[in-house]
Amino acid sequence: MESSHVISITNEEDSNNNIAQMKKETNTHIGKNKINCSFVPRDNNKRKIKSEHDIKKMIHSIKVGLSLVLVSLLYIINPLFDQVGENAMWAIMTVVVIFEFNAGATLGKGFNRGIGTIVGGGLGCLAAILAQNIGGVGNSIFISTSVYIFGSFATYFRLVPKIKNRYDYGVVVFMLTFNLVVVSGARPGVKVWELARERLLTILMGFIVAICVNLFVYPLWASDELHDSIVSRFHHLANTIQGCLEECSKSVKEKENQPDATNFTVCKSVLNSKSKDESLANFAKWEPWHGKFGFSYPWEKYLKIGEILRELASLILALERCLLASKNPTATLKRSKAQLEQCEAIGSRVVWTLREVGDSLKKMRKCEERENIIAKLKTTREELSLVISTSNISEFENGEMLAIASLVFLLMEVVEKVGELVIEAGELQDKAGFRTRVTPVSS
Repeated sequence: MESSHVISITNEEDSNNNIAQMKKETNTHIGKNKINCSFVPRDNNKRKIKSEHDIKKMIHSIKVGLSLVLVSLLYIINPLFDQVGENAMWAIMTVVVIFEFNAGATLGKGFNRGIGTIVGGGLGCLAAILAQNIGGVGNSIFISTSVYIFGSFATYFRLVPKIKNRYDYGVVVFMLTFNLVVVSGARPGVKVWELARERLLTILMGFIVAICVNLFVYPLWASDELHDSIVSRFHHLANTIQGCLEECSKSVKEKENQPDATNFTVCKSVLNSKSKDESLANFAKWEPWHGKFGFSYPWEKYLKIGEILRELASLILALERCLLASKNPTATLKRSKAQLEQCEAIGSRVVWTLREVGDSLKKMRKCEERENIIAKLKTTREELSLVISTSNISEFENGEMLAIASLVFLLMEVVEKVGELVIEAGELQDKAGFRTRVTPVSS
């Protein structure tokens, strides 16, 4: 059930005292980090991000080319070709198939391909040998039956969500390998075990080349990309909320003369980030211990934080629609300057909180003021009711009151989501073992 909000009626003097106290607390929290920067992403930052991504794409392309050259030596060098023969094509195929942009994706696909090849090849060899022993018409019947049974069961397992998320490619390789081996061994005179062994060795060669190049030649980690992506959304959404506050503080004349500069496309990109987050988290689980990320790192917490960030982005978009749909809610608020200042103080507190939590995640340190921030956010939702309770209701029309109420309740939901983010980020910091800030000892 939705929690009900009791709006108390207070006088103007109490309102001014509360607003002064809130502004004092907000300024104490913000300090030198007072928000003065523009909420619109700068062109220089965009060009920098694009340039870094282009460099990574070039590095990935060079690594793929290098891997193909190394694995092609199985064909080019005669002694190696004499050992593997035409089966060298399986090594090349392995490099092309499993080499991915991130190291975790390459490890995951390589592991799946290896397990699928071993299990599928082993069962295929057994089925082929049994079919050869049966002989005659029973040979064809046994092979057809085994292909049907294993193909049906493997396809069913592909539809199980947990298996599909991490082992879908392995199941596909199992089906392919099993069918190739059992059908190839159906003909008399074919040495099934030798055929399976040669193909497995060449696939292993391709796997080793792809993994070594991907891990030891400028590795690109999915974990770094997921971590940086989540951290950047805190700052992007904080900038967008700051943009809303600046729009509210503009006068009617300023709004008519200046275009709406608030960049809400950031919120839309955040809303479309779920599939990317899940893929990166899946790849990150395959990666070995590297840099700041160890084994059993709580990647599921990143997915939870990403989900709450998407909910926050939807509330910010609703806030935008509320501002656009109403005739002029901010002009209505300007009739009571105290209420507008109260909204701005609360909004500044929310923006500062998002940036503080984002910075703590970026630096991988614990947020020292977490408990204090949570307590402040709980009282902030109650303080927001003062925007309505202290208003002189007789001065406003019904439509104006509806616009103000919608704006205030949306702000309450924004504050609640920010509180959830603080809690989830704190749990991540505890589980991941983030360090605390070291305070220098004064001499």
